[in-house]
Amino acid sequence: MENNNLLKHYYFYSVGLSYKKADAVMRGKFSLDVLAKTRLLEQAKTEGIESLIVTSTCNRTEIYGFAEHPFQLIKLICENSKGSVEEFQKVGFVYKNQEAISHMFRVGTGLDSQILGDFEIISQIRSSFTQSKAMGLANNFMERLVNAVIQASKKIKNDTEISSGATSVSFAAVQYIIKNVEDIGNKNILLFGTGKIGRNTCENLVKHTKNEHITLINRTKDKAERLAGKLNLIVKDYSELHLELQKADVVVVATGAQNPTVDKAILNLKKPLLILDLSIPKNVNEDVEALDGVTLIHMDYLSQLTDETLENRKNHIPAAEAIIEEIKEEFNVWTKGRKFAPTIHALKEKLNAIKTSELNFQSKKIVDFNEEQAEIISSRIIQKITTHFANHLKDDNTMVDESIEWIEKVFKIGAIAK
Repeated sequence: MENNNLLKHYYFYSVGLSYKKADAVMRGKFSLDVLAKTRLLEQAKTEGIESLIVTSTCNRTEIYGFAEHPFQLIKLICENSKGSVEEFQKVGFVYKNQEAISHMFRVGTGLDSQILGDFEIISQIRSSFTQSKAMGLANNFMERLVNAVIQASKKIKNDTEISSGATSVSFAAVQYIIKNVEDIGNKNILLFGTGKIGRNTCENLVKHTKNEHITLINRTKDKAERLAGKLNLIVKDYSELHLELQKADVVVVATGAQNPTVDKAILNLKKPLLILDLSIPKNVNEDVEALDGVTLIHMDYLSQLTDETLENRKNHIPAAEAIIEEIKEEFNVWTKGRKFAPTIHALKEKLNAIKTSELNFQSKKIVDFNEEQAEIISSRIIQKITTHFANHLKDDNTMVDESIEWIEKVFKIGAIAK
């Protein structure tokens, strides 16, 4: 009877969406908060997915992982966010195998960042991997790949000037404020939200404006107090948000809320107000623009601002790409070796079994048979044979999968898990 149980083929995919095709509203729909990411990983385990990591930042939501078909991963994103499959098909991307690996390198090294050379994403990839590993969703391939991307990121940061100068969304926000608000040192600035972008913006505000009227508000007050303690700033309760908005000349919103926290209804203004929304999803309702004197700027606009620093960074892209290719090649060599190592190991076991059987036979047949010398000679021959096969499989011109299949057939060593 014919056996119809076929081995499943899993491929490495990168699926997601980014600022390149998805605007802030669309990215907001597919945004995944901490709970959503955890739910996604738990769902992946129940659906038999062996290894994946998920990242969700203001600029992108992406999954890197193994699946039979990319729709398995797209489905995970859509079922754990507010986005639909139809919307994903319009703005999303799917990369497979080498393309997926290359994409992860470019993302992790800042070459794919909305602002070139912004390396904040690498910490997201690292923490995403840590979470996946803790949940049993990170295999050796994923661990090696993430470490390779981290290595490339560090080397590019240290050996090139692609991250020279201060250019990031938070820095761009502060530069915009300085250029567009007169006498900024004496204005009232309110920072709502103290996540990573909020903290960076706050530090840049203190450094570049010398303003002593910066007030912090966060839903969790102790987080705001810790930041304020370092920078000697004022902290107010979340319940006082509506009052502080009335006092402010500039408001920077950088919360992680999934719905708008500032809208037209909460504002009772008696003077002009500049609002910068650095959140994904957007945390400031666009209805505030209906109010006289309100200027609303979103992070996507800030990311389009270019200066000499950013232009200078572009000159270092070739050097960064060369580093990526070098480390990616090392990773691919490891991957290739990992792929055929079980077959070589099985081949050696098969040959050793043949050797043992033959030595036993000859020791009984030949008088004064020198088993020790025969063992040495046959072991060396087996080593040379397996080395020849290994070198063949390492060759760049070798079709590895096809060669492995023939080796397994010829020596009858069965289907080897790769």
